[in-house]
Amino acid sequence: MTEISETFRELKDRNEGALIAYLTVGDPHPARTPKLVGALIEGGADIVELGVPFSDPIADGPTIQNAVSRSLKSGTRPLDVFHVAQTINEKYDNPLVLMGYYNPIFRLGLAKFVELARRSGISGSIVPDLPVEESQEYKKECLARGIDTIFLASPSTNHERLKQILSQTSGYLYLVSLYGVTGMRAALPASVLDLVATYGRLAGDTVPLAVGFGISRPDQAGKIVRAGADGVIVGSTFVKLIEQNQTNINRAALKLKSLAHSMKKAVKI
Repeated sequence: MTEISETFRELKDRNEGALIAYLTVGDPHPARTPKLVGALIEGGADIVELGVPFSDPIADGPTIQNAVSRSLKSGTRPLDVFHVAQTINEKYDNPLVLMGYYNPIFRLGLAKFVELARRSGISGSIVPDLPVEESQEYKKECLARGIDTIFLASPSTNHERLKQILSQTSGYLYLVSLYGVTGMRAALPASVLDLVATYGRLAGDTVPLAVGFGISRPDQAGKIVRAGADGVIVGSTFVKLIEQNQTNINRAALKLKSLAHSMKKAVKI
């Protein structure tokens, strides 16, 4: 059983949904990221997705695009992500997941990228622009090093393709709950809860279901879990707090910890 699978099992035993928090490594500077991740974990985040900055983040909305820009301007490189992950793992046991596009992996070399991920304590990897049909080499490299390969499904994924994705994903299935890009939403349409319930039934006991895109408030997170998700993925609302407090990292950390605490409280069933 992988670290991520074990985390979900323990949470299920406690009747808790997973809080999966996302932030962009290097926003506002790579030296600040471990403190900010620590705040999320101490606030209640069970798993943290570390965004690998890339100059063309096609699936991300303005908030995360701005975070990526700040990260790149600070000089963050892909290799810095591994150093940050290792620093976090020296203090916390929570699983860390890399989330990034395939171009930096290709440039570094797949085998080298995955080996560096393993050495730095990474538990899982998400590559949004790598189709499951073209992922066999990537999955093989990750599997050999005990790293979960997490794939995405969306409202437009048909049942046949979902079966294929479920047969390949490990750790959790990332359900993109809305069309469009990442970002905060004032309200979640009822169709999202219906979608979660449907995917929860289809996934069954195959793999945990984690839902992202648009979840920005504790009440939204609670509704998603009660609809049948095993966890929620929260990104833009955390990233926005960093943007608003980038000149005062201590204040940013306090606000992240407080919001994570509220989010985590909401997903306890």
